[in-house]
Amino acid sequence: MTPSAALFQGQTPLAVRMRPVSLDEVAGQGHLLRPGSPLVTLATTDSSAAGSAVSVILWGPPGTGKTTLAQAIARSSGRRFVELSAITAGVKDVREVMQEALTQRDLYGQSTILFLDEIHRFTKAQQDALLPGVENGWVVLIAATTENPSFSVISPLLSRSLLLTLRPLGDDDLGALVDRAVADPRGLAGRVVLDDEARAALVRLASGDARRALTALEAAASVAGDDAGTAEGRTDAEDGDDADDDDAQPPSELPVITADHIAQAVDRALLRYDRQGDEHYDVISAFIKSVRGSDADAAIHYLARMIEAGEDPRFIARRLVISAAEDIGMADPQALQIAVAAADAVAFIGMPEGRIPLAEATIYLATTAKSNAAYNAINAAIADVRAGGFGRVPMHLRDAHYPGAKRLGHGKGYKYAHDSEIGIVTQQYLPDELRGRRYYQPTSHGTERDVSARLEKIRRILDGT
Repeated sequence: MTPSAALFQGQTPLAVRMRPVSLDEVAGQGHLLRPGSPLVTLATTDSSAAGSAVSVILWGPPGTGKTTLAQAIARSSGRRFVELSAITAGVKDVREVMQEALTQRDLYGQSTILFLDEIHRFTKAQQDALLPGVENGWVVLIAATTENPSFSVISPLLSRSLLLTLRPLGDDDLGALVDRAVADPRGLAGRVVLDDEARAALVRLASGDARRALTALEAAASVAGDDAGTAEGRTDAEDGDDADDDDAQPPSELPVITADHIAQAVDRALLRYDRQGDEHYDVISAFIKSVRGSDADAAIHYLARMIEAGEDPRFIARRLVISAAEDIGMADPQALQIAVAAADAVAFIGMPEGRIPLAEATIYLATTAKSNAAYNAINAAIADVRAGGFGRVPMHLRDAHYPGAKRLGHGKGYKYAHDSEIGIVTQQYLPDELRGRRYYQPTSHGTERDVSARLEKIRRILDGT
């Protein structure tokens, strides 16, 4: 094994080595770490002041720093730190922690932080076991979950804790984290060089997940080290150097991590995709136009490109909702419900599972009937209003409920539609200036075909023709 390759093997994982030891080192989550915020207060409060500490529930995607925050708070405050995973722990484990925490408080005046990872996996009975310790201050609970606590955490525990939402790390935060890992003695200690394209690829692939970025960086560093060692071996053989000299002479240049090394390390093709650049706009444009054009295969292709590039799934879901209203509209009113349901599902279950409802909504929208008549209707109406074409509300439609309104003639002559056997009466609703104006022009596509026939009858009754 070459020296350069050996640098990156047989160590504690990079993501663990680079875990912050204080809140100052935490990347991102600035909205939770402002001076005087609950987490900062918890970290700076003396460990003996248990009464002033409040339990918190940290809700956010993987890799956003939930465990990191808990450990940094424990170190900064000097509190005893106990970690449990809801995957393996049970009620017995919780009760043992509570009893030991009570003992530590009473005998030594030391409070305990209980970090419970994946609390959503605890049953109601298991969560109930936490209540005495939280309520009586035996422990400061820091619970972490990737699922909406409103659905996965019992109400009594929610009411006794602060719910704090962690956000995916931004590109700048991830970039700074990667740079620190390359240079920091705990990380790669400056033994590699990360080129700009590789750095951008790491940020893109991480999709806001710090752990994913550091894991990929470590793997790529190993690949780069192997490549550098192979190149050194070839050079030595060509020069006729003795093999023993390899260990005695350091390489003349540091291994350089390239985008190709990133691709090899994560076994994934690197997409040319910038969430703030041309590719972002070009791909989403192609996606929506494919849905509008009823090409389900192309739409799914562009959806996959966005997902693999780490695009925010909420952005994709929002565009599907817009497309359902703009491009499908009344031709299939169910499309909007499906798009909204997909958006809700993505927010509820997160990624990667969120790709499934996104795909379902994409295929439904691409294959159903299309009409932009509702879109055109509101645009035409807004154009009239902006051009001054609005006029006064007809007298018989004005509000007649306040004192003196009837003396002004408000509501006079108004016909109550429900008094008619067919629920429609001959009556003018538009202002005089716009009488006879037609904004909504339904097509003959899908459900709108039936709407078109019904609307024609309604308009004849309204006009008295």
